[in-house]
Amino acid sequence: MKAITLASLAVLGLVAGSGLAHAGDPSGTWRLDSGKVTVKVRQCGGELCANIVGLREPTYKDGKPKIDRHNKNPSLRNRPLMGLAVLSDMKPAGDNTWKGSIYNADDGKTYSATMTLNGTVMKLKGCVAGIFCKTNTFNKVN
Repeated sequence: MKAITLASLAVLGLVAGSGLAHAGDPSGTWRLDSGKVTVKVRQCGGELCANIVGLREPTYKDGKPKIDRHNKNPSLRNRPLMGLAVLSDMKPAGDNTWKGSIYNADDGKTYSATMTLNGTVMKLKGCVAGIFCKTNTFNKVN
Protein backbone atom coordinates (compact mmCIF):
# COMPACT_ATOMS: atom_id res chain seq x y z
CA MET A 1 0.00 0.00 0.00
CA LYS A 2 2.82 2.39 0.85
CA ALA A 3 4.42 1.76 -2.58
CA ILE A 4 1.20 2.69 -4.36
CA THR A 5 0.91 5.89 -2.35
CA LEU A 6 4.51 6.88 -3.09
CA ALA A 7 4.08 6.05 -6.78
CA SER A 8 0.88 8.11 -6.92
CA LEU A 9 2.63 11.07 -5.33
CA ALA A 10 5.49 10.75 -7.80
CA VAL A 11 3.07 10.81 -10.76
CA LEU A 12 1.24 13.83 -9.33
CA GLY A 13 4.59 15.59 -8.90
CA LEU A 14 5.48 14.91 -12.54
CA VAL A 15 2.15 16.25 -13.80
CA ALA A 16 2.38 19.39 -11.67
CA GLY A 17 5.95 20.01 -12.81
CA SER A 18 5.16 19.49 -16.49
CA GLY A 19 3.15 22.70 -16.93
CA LEU A 20 -0.15 20.83 -17.05
CA ALA A 21 -1.37 22.59 -13.94
CA HIS A 22 -4.75 24.29 -14.17
CA ALA A 23 -4.71 27.98 -14.96
CA GLY A 24 -7.50 30.57 -14.91
CA ASP A 25 -8.57 32.42 -18.04
CA PRO A 26 -7.19 35.96 -18.29
CA SER A 27 -9.06 36.65 -21.54
CA GLY A 28 -10.72 40.04 -21.52
CA THR A 29 -9.95 43.73 -21.22
CA TRP A 30 -7.45 44.97 -18.62
CA ARG A 31 -6.46 48.52 -17.61
CA LEU A 32 -3.08 49.43 -16.14
CA ASP A 33 -3.58 50.70 -12.59
CA SER A 34 -2.26 54.13 -13.64
CA GLY A 35 -4.90 54.23 -16.41
CA LYS A 36 -2.21 54.88 -19.05
CA VAL A 37 -3.03 51.87 -21.23
CA THR A 38 -5.79 49.27 -21.70
CA VAL A 39 -5.10 45.90 -23.34
CA LYS A 40 -7.24 43.04 -24.58
CA VAL A 41 -5.92 39.57 -23.74
CA ARG A 42 -7.08 36.67 -25.90
CA GLN A 43 -6.16 33.19 -27.09
CA CYS A 44 -3.82 33.15 -30.09
CA GLY A 45 -3.31 29.63 -31.38
CA GLY A 46 -2.99 27.92 -28.01
CA GLU A 47 -1.06 30.79 -26.43
CA LEU A 48 -2.12 34.13 -25.02
CA CYS A 49 -1.49 37.47 -26.66
CA ALA A 50 -2.63 41.05 -26.02
CA ASN A 51 -3.08 44.24 -28.02
CA ILE A 52 -3.52 47.84 -26.95
CA VAL A 53 -7.20 48.81 -27.15
CA GLY A 54 -7.10 52.08 -25.21
CA LEU A 55 -4.74 54.87 -24.23
CA ARG A 56 -5.39 57.61 -21.68
CA GLU A 57 -3.62 59.98 -24.08
CA PRO A 58 -4.04 58.49 -27.59
CA THR A 59 -2.63 61.53 -29.40
CA TYR A 60 0.42 63.77 -29.22
CA LYS A 61 0.04 67.48 -28.40
CA ASP A 62 -0.32 68.24 -32.12
CA GLY A 63 -3.38 65.95 -32.29
CA LYS A 64 -1.72 63.16 -34.30
CA PRO A 65 -2.27 59.57 -33.10
CA LYS A 66 0.59 58.10 -31.08
CA ILE A 67 2.87 55.76 -33.01
CA ASP A 68 5.53 53.13 -32.20
CA ARG A 69 8.27 55.73 -32.64
CA HIS A 70 10.86 54.02 -30.40
CA ASN A 71 10.85 50.69 -32.26
CA LYS A 72 14.37 49.45 -33.08
CA ASN A 73 13.19 48.67 -36.60
CA PRO A 74 12.81 52.01 -38.47
CA SER A 75 10.22 50.50 -40.84
CA LEU A 76 7.89 49.84 -37.86
CA ARG A 77 8.10 53.27 -36.26
CA ASN A 78 4.97 54.62 -37.97
CA ARG A 79 2.66 51.87 -36.63
CA PRO A 80 -0.17 53.26 -34.50
CA LEU A 81 -0.02 52.32 -30.81
CA MET A 82 -3.74 51.56 -30.88
CA GLY A 83 -4.01 47.89 -31.83
CA LEU A 84 -0.29 47.23 -31.29
CA ALA A 85 0.59 43.71 -30.05
CA VAL A 86 2.28 43.96 -26.66
CA LEU A 87 2.08 40.40 -25.26
CA SER A 88 3.04 37.34 -27.27
CA ASP A 89 3.87 33.66 -26.89
CA MET A 90 2.37 33.55 -23.37
CA LYS A 91 2.34 29.86 -22.41
CA PRO A 92 1.02 28.27 -19.20
CA ALA A 93 3.72 28.05 -16.53
CA GLY A 94 1.70 26.88 -13.50
CA ASP A 95 -1.47 27.82 -11.69
CA ASN A 96 -2.64 31.20 -12.99
CA THR A 97 0.81 31.92 -14.44
CA TRP A 98 2.01 32.37 -18.03
CA LYS A 99 5.44 33.14 -19.49
CA GLY A 100 6.28 34.74 -22.81
CA SER A 101 7.28 38.15 -24.17
CA ILE A 102 6.18 41.74 -23.61
CA TYR A 103 6.85 44.64 -25.96
CA ASN A 104 7.33 48.05 -24.33
CA ALA A 105 6.46 50.83 -26.77
CA ASP A 106 7.96 53.38 -24.37
CA ASP A 107 11.47 52.15 -25.23
CA GLY A 108 10.90 49.93 -28.27
CA LYS A 109 12.25 46.82 -26.57
CA THR A 110 10.90 43.32 -26.01
CA TYR A 111 11.41 41.64 -22.63
CA SER A 112 10.80 38.21 -21.14
CA ALA A 113 7.52 38.34 -19.24
CA THR A 114 5.60 36.54 -16.53
CA MET A 115 1.89 37.12 -16.14
CA THR A 116 0.00 36.08 -13.00
CA LEU A 117 -3.72 36.21 -12.42
CA ASN A 118 -5.48 36.64 -9.08
CA GLY A 119 -9.20 37.17 -9.64
CA THR A 120 -9.65 40.56 -11.28
CA VAL A 121 -6.00 41.56 -10.83
CA MET A 122 -3.31 40.68 -13.34
CA LYS A 123 0.38 41.32 -12.72
CA LEU A 124 2.82 41.55 -15.62
CA LYS A 125 6.51 41.34 -14.86
CA GLY A 126 9.00 42.17 -17.59
CA CYS A 127 12.68 41.34 -17.09
CA VAL A 128 16.04 41.98 -18.72
CA ALA A 129 18.51 39.12 -18.25
CA GLY A 130 16.13 37.69 -15.65
CA ILE A 131 17.39 40.05 -12.94
CA PHE A 132 16.27 43.58 -13.77
CA CYS A 133 12.50 43.41 -13.56
CA LYS A 134 9.50 45.70 -13.37
CA THR A 135 5.99 44.61 -12.44
CA ASN A 136 2.83 46.38 -13.59
CA THR A 137 -0.64 45.76 -12.17
CA PHE A 138 -3.73 45.61 -14.39
CA ASN A 139 -7.37 45.50 -13.29
CA LYS A 140 -10.05 43.70 -15.25
CA VAL A 141 -12.44 45.98 -17.10
CA ASN A 142 -14.58 43.21 -18.65
